[in-house]
This record gives sequence, structure tokens and C-alpha cells, in this order.
Amino acid sequence: MTSSPLPPPVPAEPSTPADRFFSAAIPRMLRFLLVLGLTFTVFTAWRFGLIAGLGFAAGSLIAYWSFRSLNQAVQALAARVVETRNREHGLSLVNGFFLRYLLAGIVAYVIFTSSSRAFRGFLFGLCMPVAAMLMEAGFETYAALRRGY
Repeated sequence: MTSSPLPPPVPAEPSTPADRFFSAAIPRMLRFLLVLGLTFTVFTAWRFGLIAGLGFAAGSLIAYWSFRSLNQAVQALAARVVETRNREHGLSLVNGFFLRYLLAGIVAYVIFTSSSRAFRGFLFGLCMPVAAMLMEAGFETYAALRRGY
């Protein structure tokens, strides 16, 4: 008795307004990252000096790149697992993590050895994904209460 392999499931498009709203969370967070990063870079440069602002900008850019590439890697890995129905080892995902942290560490070391103000700005810039996630959580809460999702 031989069983035929099942065809891979076709990913469903979001059908309801709530599905469309919640499926757009990652692009919204990336936009929040850009807007917050630019806004706080200008504020940091104005309030704490140009060096701190440049450090903050560097941290924000690395945080944006890391968040975006992590999202792409996870989606690619999930698509491979769903399409082939095999468990992936995730070596490419681990390598991506390693390279992101290695780049952040190298930039942090260079900034740390050159200026303590820029280093503090850099560390705060790396925290921007948390601010973007908090903004997304507030936006989703507002939408849930306002629209009844």
C-alpha cells in the first residue's frame, strides 16, 4: 500500500480586513523604524551634538538592516519548510545571525574606541526595533478597539 505525497499547501491570501491589517505588521514596523530613526537622529544631534547623532544614526541603520534581513531569512526558511515539508537545519539562518552580530560588534568597537558619546548614541540606536514594536503594538491596540478586530 503506497501513499501518494500530498501537494504542498497554497498560502492563502488574507481575505478579511483584519487579516490584511495584521499581515502588514512587519512593513509597518519597518516604516516606524525609518521614521523614528530619522526623527531621533535629528533630535540627538540637536540635543547631544553631532557626534552622538552620527552614532545614533549608525545604530539605527544597523538595527533596521538587521530587523529587515532577519525577517527575510525567517520568511525564506518558513517557505522552504512549507514547500518541501522537510525540517531545515537552519544553517543559513544561523550564519545570518552571526554576520549581523559580527557587523554590529565591529562597528560598536570602532565607535567605542573613537568616542564615548557616539558609542552611547550607537547603543540607543540599536534599541530602535523595540520602539517600533511598541508603536506597532499601540497601533494594533487602537485598531482593535476602534475597528473591532
